[in-house]
Amino acid sequence: MHKKLRAGVSAVAMLLACATGVNAQTMMSDVEAMDLSGETLTIFGPWLTADQENFQKVIDGFTAATGATVNYSGSDSFEQQIVIDTSAGSPPNIAVFPQPGLAADLAAKGQLTALDDDVKAYLTDNYSAGQSWVDLSSYPDQNGETKLFAFPFKADVKSLVWYSPDNFADAGYDVPESMEDLIALSKQIVADGGTPWCIGLGSGAATGWPATDWIEDIMLRTQSPEVYDQWVSNEVKFNDPRVVEAIETFGMFAKDDAMVDGGAAAVGATDFRDSPKGLFAVPPKCYMHHQASFIPSFFPEGTEMGVDADFFYFPPFAEKDLGNPVLGAGTLFAITKDSSAAVAFIKYLETKEAHETWMGLSGFLTPFKGVDPAAYADDTQRGLGEILTNATTFRFDGSDLMPGAVGAGSFWTGMVDYVGGKSAQEVADEIQASWDSIK
Repeated sequence: MHKKLRAGVSAVAMLLACATGVNAQTMMSDVEAMDLSGETLTIFGPWLTADQENFQKVIDGFTAATGATVNYSGSDSFEQQIVIDTSAGSPPNIAVFPQPGLAADLAAKGQLTALDDDVKAYLTDNYSAGQSWVDLSSYPDQNGETKLFAFPFKADVKSLVWYSPDNFADAGYDVPESMEDLIALSKQIVADGGTPWCIGLGSGAATGWPATDWIEDIMLRTQSPEVYDQWVSNEVKFNDPRVVEAIETFGMFAKDDAMVDGGAAAVGATDFRDSPKGLFAVPPKCYMHHQASFIPSFFPEGTEMGVDADFFYFPPFAEKDLGNPVLGAGTLFAITKDSSAAVAFIKYLETKEAHETWMGLSGFLTPFKGVDPAAYADDTQRGLGEILTNATTFRFDGSDLMPGAVGAGSFWTGMVDYVGGKSAQEVADEIQASWDSIK
């Protein structure tokens, strides 16, 4: 039950006072000290079905603490609807953005409310790779002044390699700790008569996108985060030698017939949903599969995680000394209609209780270092969370940040052309030309 607000003290002001300073953390007792009875908060986001049910548990904690009424609505057309609602002057109090670029667009139109500096301090001090999250959530306003406009909550991890522990044990292979080790292991598997990788780029009209994750992960392991950002914004051209090098590094695995199940010709033709199944064939058709945390949904029925399948972090080059970068995605909460309840809800998201509530359910990872890892529902989620909290750099999926005609267009088709026979330089030139055409 929430406690009554002490007389004469603004609830939000009290929260802000509690949350200032280095290593500031909002405690649940701070939220419980508020009384928002009679206030209604509206939240609009992309979550439906299980995610919506899980988020409702998070909302329930806020409601129980403050007495506020919170109405969440989800839509699979969130990206279109939030633009319509904000333009019409009827936005929700809070919008949950799955794409930072869309949040940046609304910030530039003056349709988001900037968050206070203490929120920035919280992210910097309490999130692993905190500055990465601050940068991801900061955009120019309508006057061109960059401010923190969003609070990142719920992350996904892409920098993963899936494998069968039994197959590794039978063959005497160890999990590689560096990219040099991963390349050496791939060559060893070939020398032993096996096939190291299963790779499939097929995805209907979106064919090619799995390769973009490869390129982005490799860019973060061969170039600094600043170069990655410049590549995503096209300050570094797509046909820059550093990008071409990353494509060719992917090609070292995907365009070598001995390295990939079915040979290079199968890469573009294999549906990404079918591509991990070779891990479970007897004998195995491959030993490793690069894909994000969602891929177990397409493992054979009855697959037991940790026994039949496991994962390891897609490692960095030891010689590059670029830390432990993690490629991922996530959602960002931004205030689209300011109110004291909206500000309070953002502060509530700073509490470990808000994170741990969803951690104990499913489909939620957090870079918040203050949570108890034991709160995760299972070892798989806990392992994924550990990769996130060990990150020194976090970067959002680059193709999702690029203009749609490139990130969901020429980048995809270029990767299909690349595995189909074109050179890295050719496809990089063509992707850059497509980018130039929309400027």
